[in-house]
Amino acid sequence: MLKATRSRYCSIARQCTRRGFSSSNKRPAEVVRIVEVGPRDGLQNEKNAIQLHTKLELIRRLAQTGVRDIEAGSFVAPKWVPQMANSAEVLNHILGHPPMAPHAIAYNFLIPNLKGLQNFLSTSEGSIGGDKAPPTTYPPQDANAPMTPPPSPKPKEEPAPITSTQDPNEMPSDTSAVNDPIEPASKPAKSAQPISTEISLFAAATEAFSKANTNCTIAESLSRCKPIVSLAKSRNIRVRGYISVALGCPYEGPNVSPSTVADMTATLLEMGVDEVSVADTTGMGTAPRTRELLKALSSSGIANKDLALHFHDTYGQALVNTVVGLEHGIRTFDSSVGGLGGCPYSKGATGNIATEDLVHCLHSLGLETGVDLEKMSQIGSWISNELGRTNDSRAGKAVLASLSS
Repeated sequence: MLKATRSRYCSIARQCTRRGFSSSNKRPAEVVRIVEVGPRDGLQNEKNAIQLHTKLELIRRLAQTGVRDIEAGSFVAPKWVPQMANSAEVLNHILGHPPMAPHAIAYNFLIPNLKGLQNFLSTSEGSIGGDKAPPTTYPPQDANAPMTPPPSPKPKEEPAPITSTQDPNEMPSDTSAVNDPIEPASKPAKSAQPISTEISLFAAATEAFSKANTNCTIAESLSRCKPIVSLAKSRNIRVRGYISVALGCPYEGPNVSPSTVADMTATLLEMGVDEVSVADTTGMGTAPRTRELLKALSSSGIANKDLALHFHDTYGQALVNTVVGLEHGIRTFDSSVGGLGGCPYSKGATGNIATEDLVHCLHSLGLETGVDLEKMSQIGSWISNELGRTNDSRAGKAVLASLSS
C-alpha cells in the first residue's frame, strides 16, 4: 500500500513538473484554488477571547497574500460559538473598508439557520445602503440552494457545534473572485478591488453526529436547507456547502459511508449550492479511503469543479490525502494559516492543514496558487504569537528560518 501511494505521488509530481526547454513548448502551470478558512474555522475553537482588531488585522494581512477566498466569520448565535460573536462587525468593516488586495476577494460567512441568514442580509444590506461601503459584487446564481439547520441546545448548555468541513482541471464557472487569471504572488497589493460576500452552510455525513449536534437526522437537516438557500439565491448570493465528518466520525468511527457523502453532495448541488467542500473534520482520513470517497463522488456524476476538499491533520495525513485529491482532479482545497483550528466535538482532533504547508506542497509539484508563501508564513507566525499558541506549520517555520539565516 505504501509503495503504491508513493508511486502515485511520484507520478503526479512528474506530470505536474514536466516542462519543455523551449519557451514555445512551455505550458502554463495548472491552477489550484485555496480557500483560507483561518479567520472563521481556525479561530472559532480558540478558548481565549480574540479581540475584534486582531481578527480584522488577520483578514487584512491575508488579503495581501494572493488568496482569493477568505472565510471571515459566522452568523451563529453567540451563545453557541462566543468566538464568532462579532462577525457582524467584521462584515461591516470589510464592506466599509475593503482590505488592500492584488485582486478581487470573496469573503465567506457561515450561516447556521434562517435567522443567521437574515442577520447577515441585514448587516450587509445596511452597510451597502449607507455611506460607508461600495456596492458588493454578487455573481448571478441559480435560485435554489441549501442552508443548514440551527444548532440545538445540549443538556448541559454545551455549545452546539459549527464544524467545517470549510481547478487546475476546471475552476468554478459561477464565482466572482475565483475566475480571474492568477497573477504573480509578488504583485503589490492594491486597494481598489471589488469584493463579494458569500455564505456557507454545513451538514454532517453520519446520523450520530447530525443528531448529537443539530438535533435532527441527515434528511431533516437537508430539508431545512431549502428555504434558506432559496432566499440566498433570490439575492444572488453564492452558497458553499460543507459536509463534515466525511472521512471519520467521533461517534461512529472512521468508516463513514462514501455513498452517503455522495448522495448528500448530489442533493446539495441539485438544490442550487454552487460548491460542496467535503471535510475530513476529525483528521481520520487515509489515502485509500480518500480515494474510495472520490470514486464514489465521481460515480454519482459529481464533477470535480463542484467539489473542494477540507482536511485536518490530526494523524499527519492531510498532505497525503491532498495529493490523492490532486491525482483525482480536485483543484480546490481549504486550509488555515498556521494550522489554526480543530474540532471540539472530536476529542484529539487537531487543526486544519496549514496553508503554508499546502502552498509549499503545491508549488513543489509545479502547480500555481497565486499565494505568496513568505507572506503567508509571516502571518502564521504572527497570529500564533497573538493567540499564544504553537505555530503548527512546518513549512512556514522552515521558510522563516531560511529568511533569517
